[in-house]
Amino acid sequence: MSPLDHGSAVATETARFVAAVRDADPALPVPACPGWTLADLVRHAGSVQRWFTALLRQRIQEPPRSRDVDLKLPEQTADYPAWLAEAAAESAATFAAGDLDAPMWAWGADQHARFWVRRMLFETLVHRVDAETALGLPAEIDPELAADGVAEFLTNLPFAALFAPDTAKLRGADRTLRFTRTDGPGDWLVRLRPDGFGLDETAGAAEVTADATVRATAAELLLVLYGRLDRTAPGVELAGDAELLDHWFAHSAF
Repeated sequence: MSPLDHGSAVATETARFVAAVRDADPALPVPACPGWTLADLVRHAGSVQRWFTALLRQRIQEPPRSRDVDLKLPEQTADYPAWLAEAAAESAATFAAGDLDAPMWAWGADQHARFWVRRMLFETLVHRVDAETALGLPAEIDPELAADGVAEFLTNLPFAALFAPDTAKLRGADRTLRFTRTDGPGDWLVRLRPDGFGLDETAGAAEVTADATVRATAAELLLVLYGRLDRTAPGVELAGDAELLDHWFAHSAF
């Protein structure tokens, strides 16, 4: 599967999510999401999919004024896994019926319908990992998909202040952090400026000696960025300005 085949990946990740939770105790706590149970996690994932699907059907051109959508939520939590699978099926039908390259409002960098498919994918993937981890199951991530997830996270984070207000504190006097993948090509330089931050994608970015660096596999980088893996975990290499790293991780929660 191509790492850019986001629609197919949503289906794959959802199927794995459903398989993990189908026979599990809905009341099981999810450590990655304090205060949540598996039922809460599945309800959240299915609600996000249905909400994004509604936006895609409407092809909205401005921020939505309402989040009202018919979630079709079952009364019994035991029925939530099947409900999540149905949400993914509805999403797939919507992807197939529309032009994902069509212009569309999005809160992130990419103002096209495809933004919502990619965002749905990584919402689903990360919470699938949350579920598998809570259940003590192997939580593997396709490396190329993980690398795409790192890029998606770092590209959109500068636009996330509306629901992640601490990101507005990611400022600096031209300070740089580099996130480097160790299991394949992938290198991202983030530059903190007095007026904000963002990926440096200029031609010379690869030659910049960063003030701080994080090196790990693509999957580890993705989980570190989402706060699912501690940056001091084995396999994650840190170098450079420790205070800058502290500042980044204290204010980049998504």
